Amino acid sequence: MSEITLDIPFDIVGFDLDGTLLDTHRDLSEAVNHALREGGYRPVPVEEIEGLIGGGAKRMLARAIERQGGDMAREAFRPLYKSLLAYYEAHNTVHTRPYPGVEAVLDDLAARGIAVAVVTNKFEGFATNILTTLGLADRFGTIIGGDSLGRDEDGNYRAKPMPDPLVEARRRCGGGRSAFVGDSSYDVGAARAAEVPVIVAGYGYCDRAPAELGGDAAVERFADIPAALARLGG
Repeated sequence: MSEITLDIPFDIVGFDLDGTLLDTHRDLSEAVNHALREGGYRPVPVEEIEGLIGGGAKRMLARAIERQGGDMAREAFRPLYKSLLAYYEAHNTVHTRPYPGVEAVLDDLAARGIAVAVVTNKFEGFATNILTTLGLADRFGTIIGGDSLGRDEDGNYRAKPMPDPLVEARRRCGGGRSAFVGDSSYDVGAARAAEVPVIVAGYGYCDRAPAELGGDAAVERFADIPAALARLGG
């Protein structure tokens, strides 16, 4: 854990949720596999589910079905996606837990007067409910989900890798110099587009090797984030 004497010259730190703040892969695995079974597909082994995480539940399920050569027609996919969401809503904190060091680091940042935010592609309702159940929701100045900002003119959610949610998180937290922490190309892409320094959570569900994601720094433990923030600001 970092010392309070470290100089962290950021006013706001944003965090991705899945694979960054929380280890969610087992509950996501159960939800995806519930939908796959309903559609007559093979379940994905839990040790392979991390490779599907990123971009939200719809993309997870789509990847799992595509890998089996399944039917991605809207009329075939939509009921399975709805089944996934319903199952996950009822079972999203069975195994999900914060990574080691999360509460201590959040305490450290709060002691420095640094605001923290969650920016995830998970639906805002799910993210808020999970963080509330785990006793963490009140620590964050805002929780922005993949559906929080609505859709763009093309009908796509204004979510990562768009910069919109990071820019909105900064606004909601009062403005100032901000940094972001995430574990995927969606996170790095959003941070780059928002012109925000980004730390790669190398312990998470990285869709590429951490060194290949193009972050400004990488950490292998959540506890190392304050020191990485201090180096970024130097």
